[in-house]
Formats: sequence, C-alpha cells, structure tokens
Amino acid sequence: MRINFAMWRKASWQLIKMDDKKEWDALDVVSKWLIATRSAVTLVTVYSCVIAGILAARDGYFSLSSWMPFLIVTLGLFIAHGTNNLLNDYTDFNRGVDRDNYFRTQYGVHPLVQKFWDNRTSIRWFVASGILASLAGLYALFYTGFSVVTIGLFAFGAVVLLAYTYPFKYWGLGEFAIFLIWGPIMIAGVYFVLSGIWNWNVVLAGIPFGLSVASINVAKHIDKHDDDKARGVGTFPVRVGEAAARRVDQAAIALIYIVILYLVIDGYFTPAMLIVLLAYREALAVLKVLNNPKPAQAPEGWPAWPVWFSGFAFQHNRKFGGYLILGLIVDALLKGFLPNFWSGLF
Repeated sequence: MRINFAMWRKASWQLIKMDDKKEWDALDVVSKWLIATRSAVTLVTVYSCVIAGILAARDGYFSLSSWMPFLIVTLGLFIAHGTNNLLNDYTDFNRGVDRDNYFRTQYGVHPLVQKFWDNRTSIRWFVASGILASLAGLYALFYTGFSVVTIGLFAFGAVVLLAYTYPFKYWGLGEFAIFLIWGPIMIAGVYFVLSGIWNWNVVLAGIPFGLSVASINVAKHIDKHDDDKARGVGTFPVRVGEAAARRVDQAAIALIYIVILYLVIDGYFTPAMLIVLLAYREALAVLKVLNNPKPAQAPEGWPAWPVWFSGFAFQHNRKFGGYLILGLIVDALLKGFLPNFWSGLF
C-alpha cells in the first residue's frame, strides 16, 4: 500500500468526498484516518494549540525544552478531536440519524453509511485513536506533576469527548461546549502545561478563537436544522429556532472583534493584533448571509451544497485564525523586543 502524502495534505485542508470503495481501500491508514475524522475541520485544534504556544512564548514560558511537551500535547489534542468525530459518526449512525441521505453524508465521507467499514472496524479505529490521545494526556499529567488543574482539564475533555454527540448535542449544549473547549479551555490549558500558571488573561484571549470555532458549529446546525428537527436531534438551533440561532451566530462573530479590541485597549495586546481586521471581508460575508434563511436550493455556482452558512463561517475561521496567529507572533516580538515602548503607550 503506497503512502499517499498528497492525500494527507489534501485531507488536512479540505473535506473529501469519495464514493468508490476501491479508491478508499487503496488508501493508506493515515489518509483514511484524516478523511474519516474530517481533519480539515479538526485543524482548528492545531490553531488553538499554536495560539497557546505563542502566548506562552510571549510571556517567557516557552524555551527549547518546551517543544517536546508542546508537540505531544498538540498532537494528542488533534487526535482526540478526530476520536470525537469517529464517535460522533458511530453514535449517529447506530441511532439511525446518519441515514437516508442525511446532511452529514452529503458533504464528506461517512465510512459506516457508505459501507467502507463496519461497526467493529469503526470501534477499533475509535479505540486506537482514543489510546493515542489518552497517552498524550497522561504525558501532560506527568509533565505538570499531576496538577489539579491538569486533572480537571483532562477529566472535562474526556467528558465532552464522550458525551458531546449524545446527550450534549441533543440538549442544545454541544455548541457551547465547543466554544469552551476550542477557546478558553484548550488555549489556557495548553498555556498551563507550558507555564505551570493558570492565567485568566489567557482565558479571555482564548475567547475570540473559541467563538470563531463555535460559529462554524452553530452555522452547520442551522444548515441542517430541518433534518435534525425531524430526527429529534435537539441542537441549539432546533431548541431556540432557526432565526434566533442566526442572530446568536451573528453576535458571536461580532463579539470576536469586540474582545480583541478590548484586549488592545486594555494593553494586554499591542495594536499589532488589529491585523485581524483584515478578515473583515469574510466576517461581513457571514454576517450578511446570516440575515436570511437558507436558500431552498444551491445558488448558481455554489460548490458545497448542502453546506451553506457553515461554508461562510468556515472561510471566516480560516482567514481570521491565520491573521490571529500572525498578529500574535508580531505582538510577541514587540512585547519581547520593545516592552518599554509599548508600556509607555498604554
């Protein structure tokens, strides 16, 4: 079996749609895992970890010896996210949700629905991924001397991983859990592993990216509101209504920039962080499209149907996340090399 590095790269950047089992069977193990876990989306985990690493470096807690724990924890969290997606597909498939041309099966590979593998194989992949993710978590526990904070973070992450699909998503709490995990908790948690300090400013600094990730999830659940409601899946948009969910998602997008502006005015960030405003086109696009309900059919030239709102939110997350990381790098350099200059300004 040939290792398909091109597919690794492709699957890490975009969702893969594949219908031929022979094509699937010819893939290497890593390619299958990246596709099955929708790694183009799980890449947001790497973004969160990079944000935490830059903030730790800015505050003087990232040295040459920090690379090993940073890479292990980042890889572990990335695998944990993929493990959650495997469990999500397994649970929804066996509860009868991911069947009959359901939304999830229309935009990417679903190995169970497409009979690329069976339940037993899906469980094996879930267990193998879970073990790898748990080993990284155990490493973090040992590295931090079994700190109460690390134990709490490990436990909280495990609960969300196992309970997100059911019952959290059915209770309308899944979207909020995603905001917490990929924003303040993951960013402040990785920062804690590297620094040994729980920093509430870092918690606040983690909110914008967490909101951008949650905005994708809320948008996706608005996209499939009708399907979810018909199947009794009580996502946030199903609980509050499609129109209200669109307004909440707009508020989340706006709050991203309000929090960053506050942190700049407060002096925690230098004005370099205002580079995130270069994502304004994508932000305005998602805000505008959320003003109206989802079209009944794909507009001419739209390539990703039935994805609609989540497509715009995803593009915003990518652009915003890129500028956020660039801004953090410049901010860290300015704080490191010109600390007195910036403290004199604020």
